[in-house]
Amino acid sequence: MSGDAPVLFQHENGVARLTLNRPDAGNTIDLPLARALMDAAIACDEDDAIRVVVLTGAGKMFCAGGDIDGFAVAGEDTGTLFKHLTAPVHSAVSKLMRMEKPLVTVINGPAAGAGLSLALMGDVVIAARSAKFAFAYGAIGLTPDGGASWFLPRLIGMRRAQELALLNRRLSGEEAAELGLITRVVDDEALAEEADKVVAQLSASATRAMGRTRNLLLSSFTNSLEEQMELEARAISLSSRDEGREGVAAFLEKRKPDFTR
Repeated sequence: MSGDAPVLFQHENGVARLTLNRPDAGNTIDLPLARALMDAAIACDEDDAIRVVVLTGAGKMFCAGGDIDGFAVAGEDTGTLFKHLTAPVHSAVSKLMRMEKPLVTVINGPAAGAGLSLALMGDVVIAARSAKFAFAYGAIGLTPDGGASWFLPRLIGMRRAQELALLNRRLSGEEAAELGLITRVVDDEALAEEADKVVAQLSASATRAMGRTRNLLLSSFTNSLEEQMELEARAISLSSRDEGREGVAAFLEKRKPDFTR
């Protein structure tokens, strides 16, 4: 994918790296970026050679949300514009959340609005210390999209979600980590190294088992205990037939498992 594409897509050694690439516009989401993100998400979901996906932003911001300049240009047609925007963005979020491989979001700078949604969907969310997090929608008279209203209560509870959403509280990286909104915060200069360590660990792990675990965790909020345990039984049975064989054999042979074979 060319260097001026709205989303850069790199795939090497089982790792797909998606980079939001509108740095001069704060990586805000316009129609080309939304559609490119959807295409990249589908590619990640479909390619079995991809073992882990990384999402980050180019430049000094992760994603400042929607392209407000574009909203202004749309004028009376903003309602139509938002439907065109949310369709590919929501498709991308759904594919990245449901794919059977882990997602690491690397937050290199501020994440606001829909950018917050994209940041929070990672299984592991690593943020630079300079990163800031803001719901932002209410400040311009809008309501959440990108799954923000789904992520927040699940991650930090309803009371804190209400505070962030209705009072537009802005969080530092440290505050976001303390609340459980993100996984961890690191010094800016250590962000790339820390992300690479996590990606290396995940890419060497049992991808199918992790994918099934992702799905189990996502379904746990809506299932009864008995329903969830039935899904667990089916998932572990499947896993025992593929990667589980290598894992058990490696344990008995006292060696490190090779799940990449």
